[in-house]
Amino acid sequence: MEEKLTREEVLHVANLARIKLSEEEIEKYQVELKKLLNDVEKINEVEGYDDDILIACWDRNTELREDTEGEMLDPKQVVENAPHHTGNYIEVPVVIGESEGA
Repeated sequence: MEEKLTREEVLHVANLARIKLSEEEIEKYQVELKKLLNDVEKINEVEGYDDDILIACWDRNTELREDTEGEMLDPKQVVENAPHHTGNYIEVPVVIGESEGA
């Protein structure tokens, strides 16, 4: 088993996280991220591991509340707390369709 990730793999993860890394950090994370991935991989090695034995804080037969129609919010009040808005629209960063190198 390899002891570290490639430089490209670390840079890919950094790009996904939208962070810039120094050369020292790239070298450090080549080892540290590989250790983390190795630890996560150990889950697959557990004998008898099955989705049916997972413990969750909810029961699959949980009854949900009924959807009811409520009062419509005033658009002017909604955008008051938004950091950026144009008219009645809240501005958010573009995340769909961005190129990988952006």
